[in-house]
This record gives sequence, C-alpha cells and structure tokens, in this order.
Amino acid sequence: LRILNIPLEFILLGFGNLPELQILLFLVFLVIYILTMSGNILIFVLVVADQHLHTPMYFFLGNLSCLETCYTSTILPRLLVSLLTGDRTISVSGCFAQFYCFGCLVTTECYLLAAMSYDRYLAICKPLRYAALMNDRLCLQLAAGSWISGCLICVIMTCFIEIDHFFCDFSPMLKLSCSDTSMITLVSFILTSINTPCPFLLTVTSYVCIIANILRIPSTTRRQKAFSTCSSHLIVVTVFYGTLLTVYLLPKTNTLKALNKVFSVFYTVLTPMLNPLIYSLRNKEVKKEALRKVIR
Repeated sequence: LRILNIPLEFILLGFGNLPELQILLFLVFLVIYILTMSGNILIFVLVVADQHLHTPMYFFLGNLSCLETCYTSTILPRLLVSLLTGDRTISVSGCFAQFYCFGCLVTTECYLLAAMSYDRYLAICKPLRYAALMNDRLCLQLAAGSWISGCLICVIMTCFIEIDHFFCDFSPMLKLSCSDTSMITLVSFILTSINTPCPFLLTVTSYVCIIANILRIPSTTRRQKAFSTCSSHLIVVTVFYGTLLTVYLLPKTNTLKALNKVFSVFYTVLTPMLNPLIYSLRNKEVKKEALRKVIR
C-alpha cells in the first residue's frame, strides 16, 4: 500500500498548532462532551418517561436529543484522545466511518429542524386543525423521512469517494485524492444543492409565516406567548445554520482555514450542548413537571 501511495492512515492536525493549550483544550472539550451527553440523554429520558410530553413537539425534540448524542460521539471522543495523547492518526476505514456518521447525522438534523419548524407553523398558524394535521402517523413519517434521507445521501457520497481538521470532513479528504475528483465534486454539488437548501428554505418559510401570523395577533400577551413557543427552536436553527453555512460558503483559503475550524466547533460541538439547555431551561413543562416526576 505504501508503494502504491495509498495511505494506511490519516493525520487529523486539529489544534496541533497550539501545543501549549492541549491540556486546557482537553479539559474544555471534556466538560462540553459530558454536558452534551448528560443533557441530551436526560431530555430523551424525560420525553419517553412522561406521558404529558407525548406530543408532536416533544416527539421531535426526543429525536433531536438522540441525534445530538450520536452526533457528538462521532467527533469528540477521537478529538479528546488526540488532545490527551498527542496521537492524531486515524485509520482510513475509521476516517470514512466517521465521515459517514457525521454526514448522515448533520443531514438528518437539517431535515429534523425543518420538520420541527413545520410543527410550530401548524401549531401557531393552524391551531384549530393542529391536532388533526400533526397526527401520530405524520410525526412518524417526518421523523423517519429525516433519518432515512440523511443515511441515503451520505451512502451516495461515501460510495463516490495529513487532513487539516479535527474530524474527517468532506473538503479536507477531497484534497488528498490523487485521482480525478470531478465526478465526486459534481455529485456533491448536486446533492448539497438539493438537500441543504430545501430543509433550510422550508424552515425559513415556516418562520416567515409564523412571525407574520404572530404580528397580526392584537393582544400583546398572546403575541408573547405565541412567540415563546417557537423562540427556542428559532435560536437553535439560527446558530446551527448560521455556522454551518459560514463554514461551507467561506472560500477555502489558508487564511480562513483557522476560522473554518472555529465555526466548525460551533455546529459540531457547541450546538449539541446548547440544545437541551435552550429547550429545557426555557420550558416549564420540562423543567418543573417532567424532571420532578423522573427524579421521584
């Protein structure tokens, strides 16, 4: 394999250019990982255990928490090992496995956030028909469609294909290829053009309708109550898509390489940690009722 110029392993350079901060970064990412896992697992347990949370909104929130648990676990454990031991190598098969899981989960999250925004749209703009429209069957179809879409898209991408990043992402892997990458670049462009803008535009459209509907409510109290039901999801969507689009739309230059890593940390590490905090600490049903019952 060495003679044929096929690498046996990749090197994830990560934050290796900051040797004096390795221990500090390890502790920071370790705390983030513990908070992310405990927070998302707690939300998932609450949604499953409490009958009062068996509603469409919390059904999707439970799916999101499960996704974030898997999402974080594909990236942070390997990063923690490299920061603690200094070993930044990863096998070819391990790198492709990480890339597949990451791609699958990030695509699923795009669709899941779109499904959650559609749920909030129906709850606010079609309140009288909400229970009939957002029934159990539709909830299952939207959730299953999100997971299946993420898996299928990444299968297609993976079948067609020293890394300067902290996880196996598409662009750094493509730079290492010694063969013609025009086909995979074209396939990537087509799939990305279909699967990222579609859920994003659906999410934006839903919130345009939601905000327009809220502004027409005459009562200030009712407006505040209506907006509070979707503000948590709007915060998550803004942080997730804002950093994700910044990473993939910024020019891939050496000057912006470090900035890309920083923004990648936001949507791969910080967003999964903040999701349970944003959804639970601002929600009385979760904070006061469900948590109290589970503790008892």
